[in-house]
Amino acid sequence: MSSDSFLDKLMRGVQECLTPQELSDKIDEVRKKGMPLRVKLGIDATGPDIHLGFAVPLRKLRDFQDEGHTAVLIVGDFTAMIGDPSGRSKTRPPLTRKQVDENMARYERQLFRILDEEKTEIRYNSEWSESLGTRGVLELLGKYTVSQILQREDFSKRLEAGNPVFLHELLYPIFQGYDSVAVKADVELGGYDQRLNLIVGRELQREFGQPAQVIMMMPLLEGLSGGEKMSKSYDNYVGIEEEPSQMYGKLMSIPDTLILQYFELAAQVSSSELSEVRKRLESGENPRDLKAEMARKVVALYHSEDAAHEAENEFRKVFAKGGVPDEMPEISVSAESKLVDVIAEGGLASSKGEAKRLIKQGGVSIDGKKVTDFDFRLSIKTSVVLRVGKRRFARLIP
Repeated sequence: MSSDSFLDKLMRGVQECLTPQELSDKIDEVRKKGMPLRVKLGIDATGPDIHLGFAVPLRKLRDFQDEGHTAVLIVGDFTAMIGDPSGRSKTRPPLTRKQVDENMARYERQLFRILDEEKTEIRYNSEWSESLGTRGVLELLGKYTVSQILQREDFSKRLEAGNPVFLHELLYPIFQGYDSVAVKADVELGGYDQRLNLIVGRELQREFGQPAQVIMMMPLLEGLSGGEKMSKSYDNYVGIEEEPSQMYGKLMSIPDTLILQYFELAAQVSSSELSEVRKRLESGENPRDLKAEMARKVVALYHSEDAAHEAENEFRKVFAKGGVPDEMPEISVSAESKLVDVIAEGGLASSKGEAKRLIKQGGVSIDGKKVTDFDFRLSIKTSVVLRVGKRRFARLIP
């Protein structure tokens, strides 16, 4: 692929690049020298699942790999103990090293559903950050000013609202930026909410006498209900390893206003396909049909075409025709088990409080009959089907 066409491919779907000319120059330079670019992406291992939102920069990283460049994944085991303050109205709980290690064990398997393992380098930022020592930290902090850090909108809003900003939070962008120095990144990818963190890395490289990295910022995929970005913290996400039927069902629940965004960022369609979808929406085509097409594409991307069609047929059977799925988990219940406990402990709700909320809203039924009593106790002699919300089913057996 020529450098121009490769650049066009890389810029597709990018919200902002600092700067396209620098990226073009770097591509031309490495082609002459035969040395691959080192393309950095930070991993915030706050949960065990990679979701469709985080897959957006991962797929851009794969575009670089397909042209022979090296993906450098930075696991923020050191910075996770600080907690990323980006976009936060309050202090983010830090993670322990054990939590990071547990999350990464599952992360690695999921990463290579998208990335080329042979062209991927995984580094932990504790490797260089913990060894800085007091003198090294002081020298690093001397490279950046307090006023530069406080320009961040998330900090300024919290200060204006009278909410605390702790000193350790001010250090997060410095240490994340230092990662770029440590691995000599040529390019760094990230979501647009990471803009100021990425700029710190670019500026610190200059301070350390390195060529400044190009930063490429991707749009943020909104979560299933819209409004907020897709996030494990907001529990509005679709994991890339979710079962096809669950993935399909979740995608069919998005608001109509997100259809174009999901085609572009989740289904990864081409510019021409996206234009066609836009025309179909404007012509008045049923949004439900477009969502079904998008959901099939996403499921096929992470599973297979066959799995996508099976998930669609299952969805139609369960939701359009009022049926129940052919397969569902089985939960053994003892005499007089409380329904709230069964729902929470069976993983059909995130907590007992969530289970009670669903019961109150009329979202829980047994063999098609709604249950509205929080204190309902099960007394069954044969198996029954428990439905929680729109998409969660379980067969209860005595």
